Amino acid sequence: MQKATISEKHFEIVSTEEGFLVNNSLVQWDLAKISKGYFHILYNNKGYRAEVVKQDAAAKTVVIKINGHSYSVELKDQFDLLLEKMGMSAVTTSKINNMKAPMPGLIIDLKVKIGDSVKSGDQLLVLEAMKMENILKAQGEGIVKNVKVKKGDSVEKGQILVEF
Repeated sequence: MQKATISEKHFEIVSTEEGFLVNNSLVQWDLAKISKGYFHILYNNKGYRAEVVKQDAAAKTVVIKINGHSYSVELKDQFDLLLEKMGMSAVTTSKINNMKAPMPGLIIDLKVKIGDSVKSGDQLLVLEAMKMENILKAQGEGIVKNVKVKKGDSVEKGQILVEF
């Protein structure tokens, strides 16, 4: 099962042998690739020209243009839905305000200090939890305003670790 959000409308998508179930309704369509990023879709005897305008794998977003109209699509797979259910999020954002502890643990290394400029994917700190080292990375761009923990601190889930 996957979920897609288009213009604040939510869709649940399940692939079956008969086709796709979208919000529990069978959708049958014919999709033909024209060239890289361009497709022709036949649905309910009507043709649509689709173009993948922009794709961000890290943020799991796609901008698609269908018959000249652009749509921004946010995708979530089973892994994303499970993390969301557990109170965590795997999806990145472009600008960040805080880095919170995703789980209780021990700070074993800090990679940033006040004033550092970070971009998405930069390492911020190392959190040891359940005898595993977890490298926490920036989810977007920002400048470190405050580091609320130090090496050796124990933290709780949801505790603010770094402010941007």
